[in-house]
Amino acid sequence: MIEPTATLPPTRVRRRPPPRPRDTVRWPVLAVVFVCAACGLVYELELVALASYLIGDSVTQASVVLSVMVFAMGLGSLLAKRLRCRAAVGFGLLEGLLALIGGTSALVLYACFAWLGESRWVLVAFSLAIGILIGAEIPLLMSLIQRAPRRSAAGGRPGRPGRPGRPGDPDDAAGTVADLFAADYVGALVGGLAFPFLLLPWLGQLTGALVTGAVNAVAGAVLVLWSFRRDLTGRTRALVVGVNLAVLGVLATATVLVDDFEQAARRAVYGEGVRVAVHTDLQEVVVTGGQDDPPDLYLDGRLRVSGADEHRYHEALVHPAMNGPRGRVLIVGGGDGLAAREVLRYPGVRSVTVVELDPGVVELARTDPALAALNGQAFRDPRVRVVTADAFNWLRETAGTARERYDVVVSDLPDPGITPSTKLYAQEFYGLVARVLADRGRLVVHAGPATDRPRTYWTTDATLRAAGYATRPYSAEGRAPGFAAGPGRADRASGTRSEPDDWGFLLAVRGPRPPVLRLAPDAPRLRSLAPGDLPAAARRAERTRIGGLPPSTLVHPRYGQ
Repeated sequence: MIEPTATLPPTRVRRRPPPRPRDTVRWPVLAVVFVCAACGLVYELELVALASYLIGDSVTQASVVLSVMVFAMGLGSLLAKRLRCRAAVGFGLLEGLLALIGGTSALVLYACFAWLGESRWVLVAFSLAIGILIGAEIPLLMSLIQRAPRRSAAGGRPGRPGRPGRPGDPDDAAGTVADLFAADYVGALVGGLAFPFLLLPWLGQLTGALVTGAVNAVAGAVLVLWSFRRDLTGRTRALVVGVNLAVLGVLATATVLVDDFEQAARRAVYGEGVRVAVHTDLQEVVVTGGQDDPPDLYLDGRLRVSGADEHRYHEALVHPAMNGPRGRVLIVGGGDGLAAREVLRYPGVRSVTVVELDPGVVELARTDPALAALNGQAFRDPRVRVVTADAFNWLRETAGTARERYDVVVSDLPDPGITPSTKLYAQEFYGLVARVLADRGRLVVHAGPATDRPRTYWTTDATLRAAGYATRPYSAEGRAPGFAAGPGRADRASGTRSEPDDWGFLLAVRGPRPPVLRLAPDAPRLRSLAPGDLPAAARRAERTRIGGLPPSTLVHPRYGQ
């Protein structure tokens, strides 16, 4: 008797889900390209802004960051060829690494500046690393799209990739490349606008970079784990998840601790006596000094006012120009109120107009007890009017109305070698000043140290003469050791020993005859400047003269050459 054969239950074979067709993954890929491009541009702008703040000379820093990044992006595109066979896991890990490096770049750059005193090579290293990672994004995403099967003509299961489709089809390779780059460029536009108008004012440089890194990591991981999960094995999927979770953990921890880090770094830069630290819309403003010590004012990490000896600078700047009519006085810069304090010491001054770009500096000088005491409550004087504006644009509008005429114009600005100040030392700017000067009006210009940087100083002189002025150079010396009281001073925290030994000034009038360099007969009693000091001050400046220098213009700035 033949027994029936037992029937075994069918074995279930676990199948992977079918790969997503190209038209399904196309839009998620474009959305992630948009997000990643926005994040990438934020990283670039973050490095440029922070490097300009920490190192100075924004033109040089922007050129270094952008040129190194563009070169590195090309290098990253070439290196991406090695990852094409594992494009999904490669992209997931690449975005995690980019989020970590880009998100912490500002933090590390600031730490190197605060504790090591040097950040130039760190800037180059971050620019190179971020550029390589950004450059590898598009090739990897293109590989993923091309490997995705196209949907069959009948709309059923995905088929194998075939010949390129017509323009507009998801199988059109050229159209796909165009879409990727369009999303990339539009994302860069959004990131470029979001950085100055949203991230910087709301979150600041450090937190803004960390949040951007978190967005970058989430976008990359979600795309790979959702749209291209079939291309991942269980091990590679766990690797992508683990790496991106670790990156998000690092960024979240840094975000929580960023305030403590910033305070510690600020103490390393400015010392223990930080009294006030605020971020205005334009810069970081820090006031240091104990209750019994005169305050020091730092703008973007650079000492602008040393309370111990600022009177040496401001007396030399203001008082030689006050010899003559002085009813109406214009101060360009001078948001600390110290130049206005010296002007208000003269009888006959009817009005003082202070044109300052940053209202936060004026507000601090008006309300901080130490700064207000240092400037003699100058901004509470009813004769003082503050105009918040770019001095160049304001003068162009004022000169066009032909209503304003000033007996004295005081240019209390940072060193002309500092990029944002260069246009205010141009021939065109001095031409605008000439249009608002009264017939016997005088212009006095802080032109940088005559001894340490004579080329910059005498370029300013050549620029004034090209604008139709006759000039009288002079300088002041006698700084307190290790400090610089006027604008354009060296960065004490950078570790350099480049503090200038003097301040260079130029007294100018319109016409061919140079002005007489002397104090007014009714000049107030001064702490550091006596009438007999001015002839020696003129001889000291003349000893540094460099002839034959061309003037500086807007289209050809000569400072720093």
